[in-house]
Amino acid sequence: MEHIHGLIDAPFTPFCANGDINLEPIPAYAALLARNGLKGVFINGSSGEGYMLTEDERMKLAEAWIKAVPKDFKVIVHVGSCCVRSSQRLAAHAQEIGAWGIGAMAPPFPKIGRIEELVKYCEEIASAAPSLPFYFYHIPAFNGAYLSMLDLLKAVDGRIPNFAGIKYTFESLYEYNRCRRYKDGKYDMLHGQDETILPCLAMGGAQGGIGGTTNYNGRVLTGILEAWQAGDLERARELQNYAQDVIDVICHFRGNIVGGKRIMKLIGLDLGPNRTPFQNVTDEEEQQLRAELEAIDFFNRCNR
Repeated sequence: MEHIHGLIDAPFTPFCANGDINLEPIPAYAALLARNGLKGVFINGSSGEGYMLTEDERMKLAEAWIKAVPKDFKVIVHVGSCCVRSSQRLAAHAQEIGAWGIGAMAPPFPKIGRIEELVKYCEEIASAAPSLPFYFYHIPAFNGAYLSMLDLLKAVDGRIPNFAGIKYTFESLYEYNRCRRYKDGKYDMLHGQDETILPCLAMGGAQGGIGGTTNYNGRVLTGILEAWQAGDLERARELQNYAQDVIDVICHFRGNIVGGKRIMKLIGLDLGPNRTPFQNVTDEEEQQLRAELEAIDFFNRCNR
């Protein structure tokens, strides 16, 4: 099964002022990402507020992205849900409309606490789109599924034919690398933390990732991969440190989903507000956000 090379973006969902989804910005959004070095999108995930969307909204967004992206730009559809039947419906729809792949994180309720529970969850979803690669999205901070990902790979091996790998959004680089090395790299381990791309490259095998700050800082993050491949370690370090500077700023404004989405407006692509219960950035906070970004020369280095 193909392993992804380069960075996939986790886009925000555009909303109108009244809270409806807004499909109009998606073509410009796709073009922005492509020209700044991204290789695809992982839609309707955590950055996209996927669990706060209806099934119909999620399907409309998937259709809009697939229509908007340039050739060879991958569209992976997050189909995770608290209802497996909803996930199966979304997975089948993604396959029908020509998505490149699907993925699912563990549900926030009920909390999954055993490997077999997680395998069964993945198995039932993946079976609804058997011709598409399926990725498990490991983000235990969101759902409490603090399980061994190496044990997951061992359990799905030979059981879920279209299990492609893991989007790994967790702090254990040791576990990440153990998973990457399983059966000489059988499964695609997509790095999921923009703040630690370089260490995973240095460990000798990371080739692809899915990021959230790539929405507005993709030029810097793809530059880390380019510098590493060119053997320019000092340049790669500078870019990784700068990526952390940007993350430090968004942490002052309720993180990437809230603060990061407002940055999109500041770089010229207004994607609207966040949905309740997220607390949106106020006008006063937006001025402070701009000032903090200007202090690190962000607007000369960000996506354009």
